[in-house]
Amino acid sequence: MAKYDQYFLMKPEDVIEYVKDQLDVFGPDADLECKEIGDGNLNYVFRVWDRKSSASVIVKQSGDTARISDEFKVSIDRNRIEAEALMLEDRLAPGLVPKVYKYDPVMNCTVMDDLSDHQIMRGALIKHEKFPLFADHITTFMVNTLLLTSDVVMDHKEKKDLARRFGSPDLCEITEDLVYTEPFNDYKGRNIVFPPNKEWVEREIYGDQELLLEVSKLKFDFMTRGQALIHGDLHTGSIFVRPDSTKVIDPEFAYYGPMGYDTGNVVANLFFAWANADATIADPAERADYIQWLEKTIVDVVDLFKAKFVKAWDEHATEVLARTPGFREWYLDTVLDDTAAVTGLELSRRILGIAKVKDITSIADEALRLRAERICLTAAKEYIKKRTQFRTGADFVAAFRRAMAQFPR
Repeated sequence: MAKYDQYFLMKPEDVIEYVKDQLDVFGPDADLECKEIGDGNLNYVFRVWDRKSSASVIVKQSGDTARISDEFKVSIDRNRIEAEALMLEDRLAPGLVPKVYKYDPVMNCTVMDDLSDHQIMRGALIKHEKFPLFADHITTFMVNTLLLTSDVVMDHKEKKDLARRFGSPDLCEITEDLVYTEPFNDYKGRNIVFPPNKEWVEREIYGDQELLLEVSKLKFDFMTRGQALIHGDLHTGSIFVRPDSTKVIDPEFAYYGPMGYDTGNVVANLFFAWANADATIADPAERADYIQWLEKTIVDVVDLFKAKFVKAWDEHATEVLARTPGFREWYLDTVLDDTAAVTGLELSRRILGIAKVKDITSIADEALRLRAERICLTAAKEYIKKRTQFRTGADFVAAFRRAMAQFPR
């Protein structure tokens, strides 16, 4: 149809026409309805469903500016990156991402599975729900998508070619600014600091030169070390869950970078859920029970990742020098170093930067929110500065508990 021969930003009525014209998912007599459901920082997300049946799809389209702020001019090619990443992840970790039905390079949109029978994990954790299979699912996803796209396993030429396909300077710049730079000095004046915490942040974060030095090292490592194809934004807002299912979405930040960027994001966002539960669950027994589940989940995410990583290495490594005694252990230690560092970076940027998380902002009591923020930021400093000391899930939990002890109720 000529209407879709040139790019334009669609409205719900356009999406209905688009789906009818471009797909065969729905029958010829389908009675379609469409609603814009996106609440993310970058894209427009539409749900299309047939009133006469259970059939439905998601249509995700990229605009040329970020929804979070017009200051961020981002290439609409990110939709291609996301679609290709999802298709690759589906091959490497089947069942853990939505199925892609169509990628349209003209309209810069992707049509994929509707996951309405799942819920966004961040919201579910804020409601203090439990997902007993999550740690197992997410560690399988991370090991399969990270190790199997690295030089340890892939033909080096094929890996370099893949790295060329996945790389958006615009989106990398967003990560470099919002994760690795601005939370620690606010040099662009975009940070949004909770007013009661302003003086503490200026002293404990902006004024900590040792912290800034370590963050500087980490930023340059992120920019220059293309270890594996990372998801690039693997937080609990990018994960759909049911008690029996986990689906990772939104890999538009997919990029060849340090593996620990993904693992650290997952761990950090589970700590945000912990901070929320600690602040908002009034009943002490209920609060202790939920935090115990989160603690176990964090421990399992780290420890299962390690165990599966070693097993996958032994089964799939093709690089001859990767079989050198001691090399696998050294390599895994570097991933754990980065996991700890990124846990600290994510805890910091979501509290100090422009992109907040509801786990923290939804804490209504000002004193409890202040306490939650300081716990997260204090733990973050330890994860970053002492990142080589975190080797087990218990190590991560112990640091968070040390931070909590500094700010008693």
